[in-house]
Amino acid sequence: MSKKIATLITDLFEDVEFTEPAQAFKDAGHQVITIDIQAGKDITGKKGETVKIDKGIGEVNPQDFDALLIPGGFSPDLLREDDRFGEFAKAFIQEGKPVFAICHGPQVLIDTDLLKGVDITGFKSIRNDLKNAGANYKDEEVVVSNNIVTSRFPDDIPAFNRESLKLLAE
Repeated sequence: MSKKIATLITDLFEDVEFTEPAQAFKDAGHQVITIDIQAGKDITGKKGETVKIDKGIGEVNPQDFDALLIPGGFSPDLLREDDRFGEFAKAFIQEGKPVFAICHGPQVLIDTDLLKGVDITGFKSIRNDLKNAGANYKDEEVVVSNNIVTSRFPDDIPAFNRESLKLLAE
């Protein structure tokens, strides 16, 4: 069954941490919708990949989506400047919907205040932030806990995609 995947993303995202999971999801028949502050604008990744934003954060409702993707890079930290992104992510965790966050992506999840006791991984530089949020940090290529799939960096994308697609198939 085709699922709608919300993607929280803005400029300076880590290119392959969006393009590779998005392509894997599309190849499996799912729909990937990009969300930033404003719809219709083009954003640029750290390596130059350009992505068109489908929806603005003010015009989306978590109830309209089946899963959430948060690519890494500097994008997650920039998104955190607007509390609506953390609130949007919070709804997915509260409802037990699949959440996929790679590299710096879990930074947005910190703002949900729902990571206490959750096994999680992410880029090494955010491990203390995750621990301070109450998460159990693991230095592993992919960690799945409470329907949250996390990975550390681009080399982990095959494992990240594999576990994400498993959750989408449920």
